[in-house]
Amino acid sequence: MNIAITFRQMDASDAVKSYVTEKVGKAQRMLRDPMQAQVTVSSQGRVRAVEVELHSGSQRFHAHEESEDMYASIDKAVDKLERQIRSEKTTLKGAERASQRMLPTDPDES
Repeated sequence: MNIAITFRQMDASDAVKSYVTEKVGKAQRMLRDPMQAQVTVSSQGRVRAVEVELHSGSQRFHAHEESEDMYASIDKAVDKLERQIRSEKTTLKGAERASQRMLPTDPDES
């Protein structure tokens, strides 16, 4: 697991770094391959924005969120990522089941 955090137009704080690492790191439990994440945290006026690019094997996930609270932005972005990962897994499982139904089981039964 590799998480790179970039701060734009704001000072880097250890509290935000550890919070991002903890929240984004939880996504690894849902993935098979090791993940690499690029998190960009920025502040412009009162708006706090978080953008997350997550790569795991051949899978790619992206989430962008803005709000006035930095921690709320992080939580919402991670929620989006988790929804995308769950959706991808159900799609893959459905395709796997469909392909298994298409395979003949025993040639003598046909």
